[in-house]
Amino acid sequence: MNGTKGGRGRRIVLWRHGQTSWNLERRFQGSTDIELTDTGVAQARRAARLLAALKPDAIIASDLKRASATAAELAAITGHQVNHDSALRETYAGAWQGLTHEEIVGRFGEQYAAWKRGEPVRRGGGELETEVADRAAPVVLGHADKLPDGGTLVVVSHGGTIRTTIGRLLGLEAHHWEGLGGLSNCCWSVLGEGARGWRLLEHNAGTLPEPVLGDDD
Repeated sequence: MNGTKGGRGRRIVLWRHGQTSWNLERRFQGSTDIELTDTGVAQARRAARLLAALKPDAIIASDLKRASATAAELAAITGHQVNHDSALRETYAGAWQGLTHEEIVGRFGEQYAAWKRGEPVRRGGGELETEVADRAAPVVLGHADKLPDGGTLVVVSHGGTIRTTIGRLLGLEAHHWEGLGGLSNCCWSVLGEGARGWRLLEHNAGTLPEPVLGDDD
């Protein structure tokens, strides 16, 4: 599933939202609609100035507040309208949502360990990672197909959804997706179009290395 049309030189920038209070508390957000902190807004503004230099042709975003607010900072600079899509939301994780990392390990230790091993797990009774890719990757590819040759699409989403989408677009088997490290708040990864499909050009770019605080660690 590479969605390419003869190597048109397109780029996809997958940008994680800024910091939230639940990120700081290492509380699993999933599809819970948590807003950015003041620091998260500042992160988004800084990153938006850098990403605007790529002269994106289009911006799409999850409709959750933390992603929408992050995308709005780039839209304010570029003048592009943001196309929001619920298919770009973070993984729904049922009973895990709202729990801290320690609470998840304490209550769902076997499930957590199986997930980290790359096994298909419905965390908290929620979505499989492959199901997240099933809903998100086609949306990303559909918008990428509308780009001009050499064009750039910015996708504003969430750590887990970005990782599964990258894995799907690269053609990796699902049990290898864990090999893609998580994204720090307001960092991004870049996929470029080559003759044989999408290639990972940059991963977790945007700052000096920082801890990954969120659902995908």
